[in-house]
Amino acid sequence: MSSSSQWVYLLLSVVACIVLAAVIWSIRRHRAPTLRVECQTPISRLAPSIAGLTLGTMLGGNRVQLLENGAFFDVVLDSISAAKQTVHFETFLWKQGALGQRLAEALSAKARGGCKVRVMLDADGSKDAGKATIAQMREAGCRVEFFHKRAFVNIGVLNDRTHRKMLIIDGREAFVGGHCIVDSWLGDAQDKEHYADLSVRLHGPIVHSVQSAFSENWAGHTGELFLGNDVFPHLEQVGQIVIHAAFAKPHRSAPAVKILHHGVICLARRRIWIQNPYFIPEPEAIDAFGAAVKRGVDVRVLMPSTAGSDNPMVQHAGHRNFEKLLKCGVRLFEYPHTLLHQKVMTIDSCWSAIGSSNFDDRSFEINDEITLAITDEATAQQLDGVFEKYVARAQEINLHDWQHRGTWHKLKDNAAYLFNEML
Repeated sequence: MSSSSQWVYLLLSVVACIVLAAVIWSIRRHRAPTLRVECQTPISRLAPSIAGLTLGTMLGGNRVQLLENGAFFDVVLDSISAAKQTVHFETFLWKQGALGQRLAEALSAKARGGCKVRVMLDADGSKDAGKATIAQMREAGCRVEFFHKRAFVNIGVLNDRTHRKMLIIDGREAFVGGHCIVDSWLGDAQDKEHYADLSVRLHGPIVHSVQSAFSENWAGHTGELFLGNDVFPHLEQVGQIVIHAAFAKPHRSAPAVKILHHGVICLARRRIWIQNPYFIPEPEAIDAFGAAVKRGVDVRVLMPSTAGSDNPMVQHAGHRNFEKLLKCGVRLFEYPHTLLHQKVMTIDSCWSAIGSSNFDDRSFEINDEITLAITDEATAQQLDGVFEKYVARAQEINLHDWQHRGTWHKLKDNAAYLFNEML
């Protein structure tokens, strides 16, 4: 083959790759929501509207228990042990260690006892779960599947990960939040080796919605449809809390988690408090925060510093927008002592969002996520209490000092931001 022919083939290959990338981007892109909402109704009375906008259903009659840090796993393992028919578990991050072994043994024991145990692990986040651990669960009778393995047939979705963390027991009890299956999530956030996180334990009709979210990826990956009283039993009302689950990703429209997080910024009248480990808001969200401040809303964001983060590059990407946020009147706090991994947003001390979603476009546009929207003053106040506990040891960012940070810091911030949708 002549040299000129080689260059022609190379050029054609590059063009083909560019066209393929453009086609995949065009198919998968979503239209961003316009953040302008004209509504004077308090958010406490808007649960049906918020649920409808995010393709969910408002469900009353629920009970919520907030579970913090490593104590979460004691409750989870007890619930798995008490399961009678089915255990469904989905997570992004699972690494070999003491916690992973305890969970594997609990799931294996239920499978050997006759329960149907289905486990969905993200193929990227859980690649270090350990072959022996996976083999142990499968030999015991657990169905263990990996979401979006690296394969040619998945070329269009390799960047799409399931970032959801959820557990459903007998279709009657569910857990949703941020906890991962890594030893760093044990303990009580006492040092940099032990992280802080929040999840909720749910009883009541909302459990069906969480089960539906699990079914979405399970059926899409395996083709198996499960139904019956062991997975979708009749659920009585057991409390007074109104909840809906946001997890849908409709074609062309913005995913439900993005509409939820962005939309409620426009509804706040007194307070927006955010706890999130990876806070990289898009320009339209920053403008919405600024508009909220102008109408008298107290907007605060608590996140780990680069010293406390498990991924300092993400924090640097977030730093790129700090100056604009501070000029808008948003108060920013960085926690240096360990990773704050909770994904929480409270509005006006009466409404809460909690789940797996980070406040960035990887969570809002790419990952599969689940966030619960909870209309309940007691839950919101509990979450605000966690905010106050950690913010007392955090450092508030000052605009003047921030503008005068070092050149090297600024370079890292801007360089990291170039990759913000990939982090």
